Amino acid sequence: MTAPRLPFCLEAVAPGSRARAATLQTLHNTVRTPVFMPVGTQATVKAQLPQTLEDAGSQILLANTYHLLLRPGPEVFRRMGGIHGLTSWKRSVLTDSGGFQIFSLPNARSMGEEGASFQSYLDGRTILLSPEVSIATQRAIGSDIMMALDQCIPSTAGEAEARQALELTQRWALRSLAARGDSPQALFGIVQGALFPELRRASAEGLRALAFDGFAIGGLAVGEGRSEREDTCAFTTELLPRDKPRYLMGVGTPLDILEAVHRGVDMFDCIIPTQVAQRGGAFTSRGFLQLRRGVYQCSPEPLDAACPCPTCARFSRAYLHHLTKTGETLGWQLLGQHNLYFYHRLMAEIRASILAGSFLELYREKREILHASDADNPVTPPRRTRRKRVYRMGAYEVHTAPEGFGSIRHIASGEIMHSRTPPIEEARRLYVEQPGLAERLRLREGETPETAAPLGIWDVGLGAAANAMAAIQCYEAAAGEGTPLRPLRIVSFENDLDSLRLARVNNAVFPYLRHAAPDALLKTGAWHSPLAGGIEWTLVKGDFPATLPQAQTPPEVIFYDLFSSKSDGLHWTPGAFRELSAACAGRAVELLTYTCSTAIRASLLASGFWLARGVRTGEKTETTVALTPEAVVAGRGCRYQLLAADWLAKWERSGAQFPTELAPEEREAFATAVRGHAQF
Repeated sequence: MTAPRLPFCLEAVAPGSRARAATLQTLHNTVRTPVFMPVGTQATVKAQLPQTLEDAGSQILLANTYHLLLRPGPEVFRRMGGIHGLTSWKRSVLTDSGGFQIFSLPNARSMGEEGASFQSYLDGRTILLSPEVSIATQRAIGSDIMMALDQCIPSTAGEAEARQALELTQRWALRSLAARGDSPQALFGIVQGALFPELRRASAEGLRALAFDGFAIGGLAVGEGRSEREDTCAFTTELLPRDKPRYLMGVGTPLDILEAVHRGVDMFDCIIPTQVAQRGGAFTSRGFLQLRRGVYQCSPEPLDAACPCPTCARFSRAYLHHLTKTGETLGWQLLGQHNLYFYHRLMAEIRASILAGSFLELYREKREILHASDADNPVTPPRRTRRKRVYRMGAYEVHTAPEGFGSIRHIASGEIMHSRTPPIEEARRLYVEQPGLAERLRLREGETPETAAPLGIWDVGLGAAANAMAAIQCYEAAAGEGTPLRPLRIVSFENDLDSLRLARVNNAVFPYLRHAAPDALLKTGAWHSPLAGGIEWTLVKGDFPATLPQAQTPPEVIFYDLFSSKSDGLHWTPGAFRELSAACAGRAVELLTYTCSTAIRASLLASGFWLARGVRTGEKTETTVALTPEAVVAGRGCRYQLLAADWLAKWERSGAQFPTELAPEEREAFATAVRGHAQF
């Protein structure tokens, strides 16, 4: 009998629970479960030293095949003795297959039987990530545990889409196993099926019949609610073999992990410990703390008196508050170090309680603590009688998220722009990274900053200026690295500057506005950067598109980021899009917007734009990219996944085929324009 690639020993199951304690033997070390795996996407955990990870108790790190395939590439790993030789990490590594990144990253991607085709965000070349390429790359990386390539879709997808993705994942699983060959590396299959129990059952049964060394629960933490995730997790673990490890991918908070252990999961990964540290967040024995809060400015206490980590042993909350507020990298490093210690200590406590038969007692105790927030200094004190001060100006007010970042709320409608993600982060993802702004700014061969055509951006809906500032930061970062750049010309259209004025006054929660540009724009209507090549940012006041003729710079990219049609209906009409299309006539232009509304997409199509699916952002599983025909001819559409006939069929069935402002007599011509669009 062939020896198992990943020997697994189930040591205990907690009374009254499905919680399990086990050991598994990788090529590099013995791993004790339940186990949390810090995410080192690019072969490094952000802001952490390998020695710090070892000291914290990290047993396995996670790296990502998608990113490592692009850079440094399989050949580097082959020459350097795999990821262990390259990084000097002595313990285990698990590599994700790259399926989720193909789903979530902004570059063009399309799924077919052969694999996932995408454009490299480094140089634009087209790459086919097939099961064979994914496994060959993971073999070169030399990870202890590899993942089969899967098709990841939103957990809220319909049954037909979920079934199609499941069946493709199943066929890819067979090819992944065949591609592994005689490698001693372990290989996990991934259970898909969205939120449909029978699809999950079919996926698990199909994978159980194959020679996988463990099983992952995929397709969760991508759109569903917490209760849906927990129910699907509980159902799926019961379908998996008792004698092999179970891995819940991409989850999550300490409370999420506790709940999943209770439901029978052994392995976890997530970027949360280092991601929230970057924003000043820390998990402690007293609940979650946000170190950006002013209450910690003069606090001499350690971060967590019950924690033995180096951060808590040496540094005060006051110093960590200072580092966080000033944006110093050391703050990110120290808080990330503490959070990883916290996660690993939590896993050790859970394991000990399972072995001792007392997990349910620990489970009840931890549930009360892990959902708490700043227990020693509550954001809203229990007996406070004075109303919390609200910052308002005109039609807007400041909304401050629990994580400490600010957003703008439209008072009349209650609509909040960027309520779940810091505005500047969403701006970078949707408006800077998605169209490849950094690459476009670079000079082409033979060009100089003086001879190159400026890159024109129309920023429609200035708001609190997150999108324009993200573009400015992109330019300044590239210039700071010495990259020769084209001039950047930003034209912002806005009819009400109160949202920017309000955010500027409250720049403690809008830190990206601590820059000379917004002040100059508010005072004079323009700002000019002193950088070589330079940035010019000008303001056009008034309703868009009535003010279109005032724009002196033609657009190459348009940020269309106004409040929704419920609050700002004038700018989302077919007429507005027709005028915008006419203004872009004859030019290769991309329009990026956060909405994926069926009626708005139809209006864009009827106005002559071509449409593609945009990146996921916030709670939206996808956004929208509109391209002029000239942009499609120029090959810009290759960067995105264009809407196809299946979307047209969905539109035909939709109850929101037509914009509400469209007159009945206009509908036939509108529908003809959509159905007859060259895109389909």
